[in-house]
Amino acid sequence: LQYNRVWIPDNEEVWQSAEITKNYKAGDRFLYVQLEDGTELNYPVDPAALPPLRNPDILVGENDLTALSYLHEPAVLHN
Repeated sequence: LQYNRVWIPDNEEVWQSAEITKNYKAGDRFLYVQLEDGTELNYPVDPAALPPLRNPDILVGENDLTALSYLHEPAVLHN
């Protein structure tokens, strides 16, 4: 999972984009990510509910939502 981008829930912006900076292994209690502003974060995770993956930049602004690789709330709101 390292270098994949995910959506992290945020109290002010609803969702924030983050890049995973360290491989996640089953059973890990934290996901190590870096937000777009450069802030590094140890995000606590529930292994049964990992954060949603972010679509590649090439799909941003896609008119047909069914063309998105990942279709979930943050992807729709971002698009």
